[in-house]
Amino acid sequence: MIQGKILIIDDERRMCAVLKTALEDKGYAVTTANSGEAAMAAFTVDQFDVVISDIRMPGMNGLEVLERVKQSSPDTEVLLMTAYADAQTAVEAMKKGAFDYLIKPFEIDELRIKVQQILEKGRLQEENRDLKLRLKRRFSLENMVGKSGAMQQVYQLVEKVASSDATVLVRGESGTGKELVAQAIHQLSKRNFGPFVAVNCGALPEGLLESELFGHERGAFTGAEKQKLGRFELAAQGTIFLDEIGDITPATQIKLLRVLQAREIVRVGGTETIRIQARTVAATNRNLEEAVKANQFREDLYYRINVFPIMLPPLRERKEDIPDLTAYFLQRQNASADAIEPKALKLLMDYAWPGNVRELENVIERALIMAGGRAISVKDLPPHLRGEAEMPIAIDLDESELLTIDEMQRRMIQKALAKTEGNKTKAAKLLGITRRQIYSMMGRLS
Repeated sequence: MIQGKILIIDDERRMCAVLKTALEDKGYAVTTANSGEAAMAAFTVDQFDVVISDIRMPGMNGLEVLERVKQSSPDTEVLLMTAYADAQTAVEAMKKGAFDYLIKPFEIDELRIKVQQILEKGRLQEENRDLKLRLKRRFSLENMVGKSGAMQQVYQLVEKVASSDATVLVRGESGTGKELVAQAIHQLSKRNFGPFVAVNCGALPEGLLESELFGHERGAFTGAEKQKLGRFELAAQGTIFLDEIGDITPATQIKLLRVLQAREIVRVGGTETIRIQARTVAATNRNLEEAVKANQFREDLYYRINVFPIMLPPLRERKEDIPDLTAYFLQRQNASADAIEPKALKLLMDYAWPGNVRELENVIERALIMAGGRAISVKDLPPHLRGEAEMPIAIDLDESELLTIDEMQRRMIQKALAKTEGNKTKAAKLLGITRRQIYSMMGRLS
């Protein structure tokens, strides 16, 4: 049983006594008052979750009580009682914020159900407020790390666009934190009550991406044993985040353009047109302007998603943020914010960071393991930061072989893929390049 504090107001003392007993039997804390004036006096010394008041009373009537309660305690719900089925009075009460009204005589169980509904609603609202607060603390701009001028401009743009429904395109190199910006836009928007649904467009093949985005009907293709809702539907009135949108195929680009223009989808294998309400935030690390010129990305889709662009600077252009980012990542690993020696921090400041913030986070995590509980020193950092040569993977060649650069690269990729059982992400890490670079090289060398 949900506990709650209840105030009953009725000029008939017997009615107050009956209702008090009925509600106290269910574990509620009940106070009674025989006039509106006495009820308001009780409000000055205590707070109540629910007020149950008769409408017709001498002096201050129930509607006046309702107004006074809502002024002093907006979260308190008011349930009105009347012996007169006056539709106009009921409508007026609801307009002024009454939760509901009961017509006397009513069943005690009906009253108990109404009270339980009120308290359950209050509990859910409180949980929702707590959840929003936790999410806002996690994803709000105040907790996005970086005090540089470049990041301050990003924060200002996020704050400006968050209150609108404009489509946003977050741009920047891999590892700069594009999804974090998208989450901040969502949490600072009026849509933060809804879900944030992320889709990595570059990680899914064309057929699977279409099904993920738009859903499919049972029997739409081999293996489609039941209906599946797409990400656009699942995002409901929240936000859908289309990461790596620059990597989608021309065929999917056409379908996505239609969705963004018409605000409608049709599931794969279906015929029903479904309206979508989610806000779209997209991200890419590609130069879309060049992709449009090369006929690799549709110009009309480019203009559709590029309504409000936000460019995230690479870490090498905001090195003044590295100390704060380092402290943040140290704390994320339950270490002290200053658990790094000055010389080691200087090496971090001097490095170019091709992998941006994500690479810095990985370096800090590795260095903490190497440090084994003490402050991170220079020797705990990876060899390439210390200026030492490090070959992530070697290829054995007969000295008599004379190979072209392309052939050497092809063999190194083959060897890396063999070591990682075909996992391209792990293979790229072994080779010291990005996943995008390995895809590019494989395409060029095939």
